[in-house]
Formats: sequence, C-alpha cells, structure tokens
Amino acid sequence: EFPGSLSMTGLADIDAQIERLYKGQLLTEEEVKSLCGKAKEVFLEESNVVCVRAPVTIVGDIHGQFHDLIELFRICGKVPDTNFLFLGDYVDRGYYSVECATLLFLLKVRYSDRITLLRGNHESRQITQIYGFYDECVRKYGSGNVWKLFTEVFDYIPVGALIENQI
Repeated sequence: EFPGSLSMTGLADIDAQIERLYKGQLLTEEEVKSLCGKAKEVFLEESNVVCVRAPVTIVGDIHGQFHDLIELFRICGKVPDTNFLFLGDYVDRGYYSVECATLLFLLKVRYSDRITLLRGNHESRQITQIYGFYDECVRKYGSGNVWKLFTEVFDYIPVGALIENQI
C-alpha cells in the first residue's frame, strides 16, 4: 500500500460515510478527525497546481449550499462516474458548509483521481470566522474543534489546475 491508501475495511467505512452524507447526516467529531487526517495525506501527494484530464465537470462556489451540491450530482452524475474539478469556496454563507466540506473530503479520499478540489479564498481561518463556517461548526459540534480540523486541511489544498495542460 502507498501512503494515503485505504484497506478494504477503510473503503467500506468511507463508502458508508459517503452514504450518510448524501442523506444529510453529520459525521461524529472523531470521524471528522480521521477524515481530515486522510484528506491531508491525499492533498500532500498533489502538486500545488494539479493537472486534470478532460472530460471534467467544473464547479464554482458551493458556499454551503448542500442541497444544490446534491442536485448537481443528480444532474451531472456522482463521483466516480463523472470527473469533477471544484474551484473552491465550499464553505461560508450557506447553512450546510460542514456537510459540503465533509462530503467533498470523503469523495476526495475515496476517489482522489476522479475529483479535484482547489482552495478558494473562503478556505482560510480568517474568512471562515467572519462568514459563518466557524459559527456553524460550533453550533453543530459544540466547539471549534471540527473547524480547526477542517481549516488545518485547507492549508494543503492545491490552489490551481491545468486542464489538459491548457486552461
């Protein structure tokens, strides 16, 4: 196994967590901690500018609009059936930033070659304290621990992508 690879048990756990998220159910704080550790490993293996192959569906700002994210997957196809490039701004403003970030991290860990996540300006400590992600984490988990876990991973998300070495 290479760093960041998952055992069959680990894959089954991730698959079950993905299904829970599609139903809008939160992970436990301990599960988020484990997920963030795995996501960090995956992002550490990527370049700061990622090369992406076409065809790929490019998605802009999600901003905590979880139901829109689910609708997008319904229309375009779910990962891994469809390749996605997300341009950042997964959190803040909407009411479901935790669910959006969690689902996207789960999909990245499970299907790292089929989904590319880029860091937007809202994937930072300062912005998330102003625009709602911090408050949402405290409201849903009772402390800022989950916010801290997510924002630590944000530091490792690539900032740019080239599609077929052109765009």
